[in-house]
Amino acid sequence: MRILPFSTPGRFWRGNLHTHSTLSDGALKPEDVVEAYRRTGYDFLQLSDHFLGRFDWPIADTRNLRSNDFTTLIGAEVHAMATSAGEYWHIVATGLPLDFPPAEPDETGPMLAARAREAGAFITMAHPSWSQLTIEDGRSLAAAHAVEVYNHTCAVLTDRGDGFYLLDQLCNEDRRLMAVVGDDAHFHSGDLDAFGAYVMVKSESLDPEALLGALKAGKFYSSQGPRIHNVEITRKDVRVECTPANAIAVVTGASAAVSRVGRGLTDVTIEYAEARKWAWSELPPIKWFRIVVIDGPRRAWTNPIWVDALN
Repeated sequence: MRILPFSTPGRFWRGNLHTHSTLSDGALKPEDVVEAYRRTGYDFLQLSDHFLGRFDWPIADTRNLRSNDFTTLIGAEVHAMATSAGEYWHIVATGLPLDFPPAEPDETGPMLAARAREAGAFITMAHPSWSQLTIEDGRSLAAAHAVEVYNHTCAVLTDRGDGFYLLDQLCNEDRRLMAVVGDDAHFHSGDLDAFGAYVMVKSESLDPEALLGALKAGKFYSSQGPRIHNVEITRKDVRVECTPANAIAVVTGASAAVSRVGRGLTDVTIEYAEARKWAWSELPPIKWFRIVVIDGPRRAWTNPIWVDALN
């Protein structure tokens, strides 16, 4: 069978869900950020400015910056206390209404995330490594749809861009979360922190509501550059078609993984049960796996694929 997002009609649209402007702590005006992404070849952008009182609770109204070939999603990066580290939660809420009420003084991160989801937003745990989120933090944020598994700004500025440690552990506890990436660009150092990661969303149109619905349905994959054209799965193997890569891997919820390595790989079939052969000890049955396409330092990632959904 073909799986989401490759099995659904429409085309892929390239977008970024995590970026800042002068409405909070970014260096560029909203219209200049939008133009930078449009000019670089993106199809959509969300300005996710910090939803805090110090910035007068901004939710960027970018509707007037939409055009026939580029659109915007409405959202923000919302905050409340307190993570296990005693700091603000950073939660990217995509699809917030413009009149979303400010956080209450006694509102916790999980409470705020739940309220944003009830308002229609797609909820992402932002930059978990930079925020030093623990597994207990991840468990508490029950409203989340996804974990930000790569944050470009955190990677290039502090080497804390990876979030797979949290996604994988939560999936092992049967949380069916998705994997998103974002730039988190602020443009204080030119475009050093921009254009490094994007989501590829499958939709029949560029309509913002269609894109938001596709995100919630898992009709997307994430990338730093490589493109995944198709994934087909049987009860025992995975076929991956992609732009030229030097490795394609199937990663499971344990140490077990299996990959094909070569030059210019574009069409590879991998028996995912083989991953168990490479484990150091006996493993329970594989409950989920995800696919990674590796092109030098750049990656593309599918969402976790649950084996019971393949039956």
